[in-house]
Amino acid sequence: MNKDHILKTAQSWTHEPFDEATITRTLALITADNDEFKESFYKDLEFGTGGMRGIMGVGTNRINKYTLGKNTQGLSKYLTEQFPKEQVKVAIAYDCRHNSKELAQVVADVFSANGIHVYLFAELRPTPLLSYTVKAKGCHAGVVLTASHNPPEYNGYKVYWQDGGQLVPPQDQEILDSIGSTDFSDINFNGNPKLIEFLTEEDDNAFIEDSIKAGRIAGDIDRSRLKIVFTSLHGTSITLLPETLKRAGYTDLHVVKEQAFPDGDFPTVPSPNPEEPEALKMAVDLADKIHADIVIGTDPDGDRLGVAVRDNDGNMLLLNGNQTMIAMTDFLLKQTDLKTLKNPFIGSTIVSTPMMHDLARSYDVECKEGLTGFKWIAKMIEDYPGQDFIGGGEESFGYMVGDFVRDKDAITAALLACEMYAFAKANNSTTYKELIKLYLTHGCYQEKLVSLVKKGISGAEEIKQMMVNLRENPPAQIGGQDVTIIEDYAASTRINKQLNKNERINIPKANVLIFYLADGSKIAARPSGTEPKIKFYISVKTALHEVENYTNVRAQLEEKIKGILASFDM
Repeated sequence: MNKDHILKTAQSWTHEPFDEATITRTLALITADNDEFKESFYKDLEFGTGGMRGIMGVGTNRINKYTLGKNTQGLSKYLTEQFPKEQVKVAIAYDCRHNSKELAQVVADVFSANGIHVYLFAELRPTPLLSYTVKAKGCHAGVVLTASHNPPEYNGYKVYWQDGGQLVPPQDQEILDSIGSTDFSDINFNGNPKLIEFLTEEDDNAFIEDSIKAGRIAGDIDRSRLKIVFTSLHGTSITLLPETLKRAGYTDLHVVKEQAFPDGDFPTVPSPNPEEPEALKMAVDLADKIHADIVIGTDPDGDRLGVAVRDNDGNMLLLNGNQTMIAMTDFLLKQTDLKTLKNPFIGSTIVSTPMMHDLARSYDVECKEGLTGFKWIAKMIEDYPGQDFIGGGEESFGYMVGDFVRDKDAITAALLACEMYAFAKANNSTTYKELIKLYLTHGCYQEKLVSLVKKGISGAEEIKQMMVNLRENPPAQIGGQDVTIIEDYAASTRINKQLNKNERINIPKANVLIFYLADGSKIAARPSGTEPKIKFYISVKTALHEVENYTNVRAQLEEKIKGILASFDM
């Protein structure tokens, strides 16, 4: 970090092309010369696994009209170079966060000022609808203004390509280069209203109909018997999910009223993240009060899904993302006539449960595995047009049913989760019991995610050094077990210590390390691409011979996870 560079960068924001309010705030930051000043200007905000996310405010490392305007100007330049200018179309959506609607209008203005036709949602809508719309409208790109489940001070900017998936090679780097060569003075904010077309209820209805076609697969069952509690956690899914479930036949639906109104402050939860039990507490409390079967919770932009179901003692249990993914994938495979498909496959990611591979083998289908992020699952569909994609997910509570949407889709996945439970209920079972049956067949897996938050400049350096240390001094043992294989996705190498063999990993590079142990355990270390965190993904496994022994076996696996964490001083 160079103080002179930071000051020089900040001073460039104290005159045109920046507006008076931005100049005033920048001058105040320069005068304060504190951590906020340094962190606002020490670097440019970067694209990560889920697009660009950051704290809203003034500066090159913040979300504001200028950083997003520069992105959009650079993207506009790229699009009009790649396609005939008069034919280029983009779609724009936004979520419930502070300034999302205003920033979406800024993005629409910049696109239209560059002669690009814009489809803009008039009100907040879920991210999967944006992915769907890009394909449905034949757009060349799409943008959604969201910071997913990040804290209230964040916002973000995710870019989609023609297939409805997020940016992947080669377009990602080419667009980043175009943005990098764009100056703030190049931004054209003078929008052309004639080129901005607002989307309507018809576009919502088309998505809902296709969602029901993809997710309503359980056949002739009485869906009205399933009692559902749903919370949107103050986010966007309230606009589509209740209607989707009702049209599919799920009429016994109870919405958590206190969390049904969109609010970027997320006033009723510590974090609007359905991965965290605290976020679904109000929903679970309501479920217990009315004796509901299942709880569905979604994150602010409606792409992540939390599912809580009754365990064998009748208590509500929040399934982790791996469990939800396994249960829904198995249900999809059971309900699909695989003989009618071309070389069918399911999709997962390198930090998700290895149980997906066991499941695929049992149905004689392929399991393709990619880097973290649904853009890589969407890329699988594009790269293998001769194969049919069934469904896929990742441990971070995301799932995609079929390929009509090319991103995490909590709307259709919520419908699938309800179908799965309703089918089980119609057959005198539960989702929980069906999951235990899968553990009997494939082995009992237990996963845990540990995230270490490291904020600010010093935190970023600390995370960087942690990964350096793991690479330069990899552990020989973890949790009392020998490390047998080390995969370094930054170096594209797989080192098999038992066979004294080195192999090349043939997927794109990423800052991920994975350690495999002699007992089959797997530990992945990865800095988050969207939050100031380093994440450790742990997967352990053992045999389960009797359903009645599941509680004891799970406790044994949790002790094994504790031993692994102790090896990392966590």
